[in-house]
Amino acid sequence: MKPASTNFWQYKTLEEMTSEEWESLCDRCAKCCLHRLEDEDTREIYFTNVHCRLLDTDNSCCSNYPERSKLVSDCVTITVETLEDPYWLPSTCAYRLLAEGKPLPVWHPLVSGNSQSVYQSGNGITGRTICEDDADRLDCHLIDWIK
Repeated sequence: MKPASTNFWQYKTLEEMTSEEWESLCDRCAKCCLHRLEDEDTREIYFTNVHCRLLDTDNSCCSNYPERSKLVSDCVTITVETLEDPYWLPSTCAYRLLAEGKPLPVWHPLVSGNSQSVYQSGNGITGRTICEDDADRLDCHLIDWIK
């Protein structure tokens, strides 16, 4: 589903976006579906290569998107309110970038016009993660390829 207006993210605020425009901001990298650890003192985020059991790794989408927050207690639905302090999202996340007043990267599908550009640029997690059902302690799965 394509948003009605071209380059809407350049002139609309997050609050002004339609639900269709809002959803199209997601580039399907699935980085937000990874488990992460946080240093409570510094708020530094440490990403792991462990993904949520609901992630469909074939298409990098949630297998039960409408019910995700009910099925996974710590799944966060991204809203304008949660973006008031988006430090916990990956630095390449479109929602975080726009909330921080930054542009979308050239590889974002809305910019490139190519739904595969996120993977072609190396910004997707496909093939580099394991399901939480198969993982041991999260601190054994820390990665440095996501910032």
